[in-house]
Amino acid sequence: MFLRMRDELGVPMEVVNDGEVTALAGSMSLGDNPVLGIALGSSQAVGYVNHEGNITGWLNELAFAPVDYRPNGPQDEWSGDCVGAQYFSQQATNRVAVSAGMQFPDKMGLPERLVELQKKMAAGDSLATKIYQTIGTYVGYGVAHYASFYELKHVLILGRVTTGEGGDIILRKAQEVLVKEFPELAQKISIALPDEKSRRVGQSIAAASLPTIKGDK
Repeated sequence: MFLRMRDELGVPMEVVNDGEVTALAGSMSLGDNPVLGIALGSSQAVGYVNHEGNITGWLNELAFAPVDYRPNGPQDEWSGDCVGAQYFSQQATNRVAVSAGMQFPDKMGLPERLVELQKKMAAGDSLATKIYQTIGTYVGYGVAHYASFYELKHVLILGRVTTGEGGDIILRKAQEVLVKEFPELAQKISIALPDEKSRRVGQSIAAASLPTIKGDK
């Protein structure tokens, strides 16, 4: 289908997993490699850029990779495991918020609940702060877990969950966890957050750089 679209529309096109585009956005933003990009959105998107600044074609879709081995952890309905999508996404923020006592209308969807949480955070709600600190703790331990499988130098976190002041709290807490619990990793791995615009559209900018236009050198 994508090849037909390319040929019929006569436009340059590449088909790449959204997680890989996340990592590429991180590489472009930081100007250094290797980079693991983690987008906290409706689910979790992950990708990896190697030392040469290239996406690898590996299966880096970690949304369904286990990160919690407790028997009573929140299980993904598709895989049955306690996976990244349950900890690094708006699903996670909703679960933590509801567990902490934050109330939402029953019919309110997860994207709208995230917006409401962000509004509370902007208004200085102390409960919202704790929710983002919890997500940041998840991220810190998650990075340490991923370091068992990837050579990491930079980890870039972005996506709708990181929008606003909550994203800064997530970053600070993740860095704190890495320093306190995994000091050796903290010396080697930098966790960063792009500017506000790139948190939302960084993937789009990176994706636009992928196709080769005839005449490009």
